[in-house]
Amino acid sequence: QVDLVESGGELVQAGGSLRLSCAGAGGLIFEYYAISWFRQAPGKEREGLLCISMNGDGTTYADSVKGRFTISRDETKVSLQMNSLTPEDTATYYCATDMLDYCSDVPGPMDLWGKGTLVTVSS
Repeated sequence: QVDLVESGGELVQAGGSLRLSCAGAGGLIFEYYAISWFRQAPGKEREGLLCISMNGDGTTYADSVKGRFTISRDETKVSLQMNSLTPEDTATYYCATDMLDYCSDVPGPMDLWGKGTLVTVSS
């Protein structure tokens, strides 16, 4: 069964940095698809953050992370570099794909989701 697997979430102090990774599993031809990062904080709606196309072009969806979060990819994983973290960044972070090779202008319905990785930012 094809799958996406996130890793890298942990407890970090405010002002710190963290790098999350998303990898394909179960035979997913990972490098052919655009990958998006989402997050969901307790009691809040899921928020689309960034997307990276098959060719490595990045799109930022959330104003709240502009200038602080960046997305990148290599042959085996998509990384989310998060800097200047604040307690408001505390959430479960998910990677997902709509099985297309490009990023939409706005985050849309996804076909495949990872199970998420928890990021907790302490004040």
